[in-house]
Amino acid sequence: MKLFDGLARFQPQALAALRIMTALQFLEHGTQKLFNFPVSDHAGALTALSLTAGILEFVGGILLALGLFTRPVAFLLAGEMAIAYFMAHAPQNFFPVNNGGDSAISFCFIFLYLAFAGAGAFALDNRRSA
Repeated sequence: MKLFDGLARFQPQALAALRIMTALQFLEHGTQKLFNFPVSDHAGALTALSLTAGILEFVGGILLALGLFTRPVAFLLAGEMAIAYFMAHAPQNFFPVNNGGDSAISFCFIFLYLAFAGAGAFALDNRRSA
């Protein structure tokens, strides 16, 4: 459609917006696990698995927001979310809407897309390759 043809020139900026907003949401999961911010009902001692997840979410979220090492970090985080889904959510119920795994699936596929598509505009990766 001609109406949307002009939008293609903004693809790098749209990809950057997807990367940055997803990273900031993901970072929040890490800060909640590691620092109980924002405050959660699930606060308490961290297991080795939840500590590892919190570190990946915190550091990975920062790196993705900055657009630094985007492809390898996104690939790693996609794997983390796949593992999280199958370990924590899938055993509860078959349907993601019932097992609370919607966000894990969405994060997984957005990160997988970023691993293939790259960082888009406004990324430190663009300065490293220049």
